[in-house]
Amino acid sequence: MATYAVGDLQGCLNELKALLALVNFSAQDQLWIAGDLVNRGPQSLATLRFVKDLGDQARVVLGNHDLHLLAVAFEKRKANRKDTFEAILNAPDRDELMHWLRHQPLLHHDSAKGYVMVHAGIPPIWSLSKAIACAREVEAVLQSPLAGEFFAQMYGNEPSRWKDSLDGWDRYRMITNYLTRMRFCNARGKLELDTKTGPQSPPPGYAPWFSFSDRLTSQHRLLFGHWASLEGQADTPNIYPLDTGCVWGGPLTALRLEDKRYFSVPSGSHG
Repeated sequence: MATYAVGDLQGCLNELKALLALVNFSAQDQLWIAGDLVNRGPQSLATLRFVKDLGDQARVVLGNHDLHLLAVAFEKRKANRKDTFEAILNAPDRDELMHWLRHQPLLHHDSAKGYVMVHAGIPPIWSLSKAIACAREVEAVLQSPLAGEFFAQMYGNEPSRWKDSLDGWDRYRMITNYLTRMRFCNARGKLELDTKTGPQSPPPGYAPWFSFSDRLTSQHRLLFGHWASLEGQADTPNIYPLDTGCVWGGPLTALRLEDKRYFSVPSGSHG
């Protein structure tokens, strides 16, 4: 059995199928997906259906685009001009797909395999146990009758820094922003969410979240997506960026966890 981890799909189902064919993906294998199954790409609906139908073979964490889709489906946010949600929102199995999606976690930890997967990252001030506990807090709200109110309150860049005393929607928003939107922060975990460039051009006073030498998760192997401009490179021990920008014309890349071998197919591939 092999485990393959991929970054943001964003509706690029043809490339995913080509990648799975390349690695001879079998019924004994697992596919881990680091969030953003949907949006911007051409086949968001088919991608959701395909991954859902994988059942226990798939391990998914939610990304910011997935959460945005849920907010639109719950009618707590209007779709943006560039969103490609229309087919999902009009699908006969829409409710079933949205139920499945909001029951996916924000963080996946497999202690036997020795990997942690999130969409964006884990702030340097959080231990793994802290990150797991915080992720579970938000997951519980997502899966509860309060989900609609969560989506209404989810958007925004404040608060920008974690405090254990945070509560209510501010606390849930902070956790969500760390796990699904973060690129740059400072050593105290303060977020800067406007800059989307590569790590060579950080905003003054900030750095990539994974670059701090005293990061509390430095001994754990972290898989993440979200940051296409990293181009799959971080040059940091135990850090594995997986988003290589397939929806923007880059390849779709998978990491086989057992031997850390990479596989990729070009954007536009049809298998």
